[in-house]
Amino acid sequence: MSPTTGADTAATEAAGSLSRAGDLFQLLRDGKARTRAELALTTGLARSTVASRIDALMQSGLVGPAGEASSSGGRPPSRFAFNPAARVVLAVDVGATHVIVAVTDLNGTVLAERRLGQDVADGPDAVLDRVVAEGAKLLSQTGHGTDRLAGIGIGLPGPVEHATGKPVKPPIMPGWDGFDVVRHVRRSLPVPVLVDNDVNIMALGEQASYWPEHDNFLFIKVATGIGAGIISSGQLQRGANGTAGDLGHVRVPRGDDVLCRCGNYGCLEALASGPAVAHSLTLQGLAADDGGDVLRLVAAGNLQAIQALRQAGRDLGDVLATVVNLLNPSVIVIGGSLGQAGEHLMAGAREVVYRRSVPLATTHLRIGLSMAGDRAAILGASQMVTQYVLSPAVIEATLQATG
Repeated sequence: MSPTTGADTAATEAAGSLSRAGDLFQLLRDGKARTRAELALTTGLARSTVASRIDALMQSGLVGPAGEASSSGGRPPSRFAFNPAARVVLAVDVGATHVIVAVTDLNGTVLAERRLGQDVADGPDAVLDRVVAEGAKLLSQTGHGTDRLAGIGIGLPGPVEHATGKPVKPPIMPGWDGFDVVRHVRRSLPVPVLVDNDVNIMALGEQASYWPEHDNFLFIKVATGIGAGIISSGQLQRGANGTAGDLGHVRVPRGDDVLCRCGNYGCLEALASGPAVAHSLTLQGLAADDGGDVLRLVAAGNLQAIQALRQAGRDLGDVLATVVNLLNPSVIVIGGSLGQAGEHLMAGAREVVYRRSVPLATTHLRIGLSMAGDRAAILGASQMVTQYVLSPAVIEATLQATG
């Protein structure tokens, strides 16, 4: 084997330095300040290579000075850290009857937000035009121009083909099927636009903000519909066609005679969603039109409503027990409007999951309520964008463009 010369080493590092820049940046994303020497020791790169990469990252604004390290003699070495204020993200949560638009930094910190009444059934043009207009106002309000906008993340209340951002036969979104959301938004704001269904981004937001140490995580949304966001081995699972996590149309044993809007009988959504629980209470003589009425009855201490909600939790638990055996998550978080009712729904789910799942799968399993609440989707939309724009490949492309 021929010996490697100093010239060969320098040439190899020069050729590979750009490809390593994205990985070097990933080390700094934890916010910990480091010196060039510390980065060289961690990566095994020459200090000159690290210095050139740090200079490029500082020029892009993604890395900034973070004070000085202690000196053992001579001038103290400078430290550098990730600068989350370098760019901003527009995070959007489109619900059945609302839109939330927020501006966040690259760490997902919400800088400003606006909550609007907006019916998704008004169609994509009306909804997205309003999103763009409100987004522009928020950018101005926070003192940022569109040149500081890293990207836009949008959550929609229906199935989405994530690769294209197009809704696919969404049941409560007339006029949205196949609509090119990305192209429409980019006409006004020409930045990366990422689109996913709402429960997936809620899972991202909840996990990143409150459970970052758990790589096997389920977020269950219980509202007008029921769905799950699945994070397995640290990666969001969308499935072959983007329908992974559609728990709402899994059959529940006690629902053989209950017709679901999908045309089948016994679906979880037909038994445990907000409208389904409201309907069961109506049959018992209580005035309940939707999930909001259910929550009001529960808050007032109505025993029938509490029992109905706990039964909905048991129905949910019937499905979750199978999911726990199949995926072995360490955390299940229950959110959505009905999930905010608190312990009653969760208690019913826990009762069945711990009884029906295999003991090994539940040894360390935690089942809890969402801590992000109605901000989960906004936090997740921001996280979806930052995962993309701060990925090694995109960072390297950014450095090439600015280099």
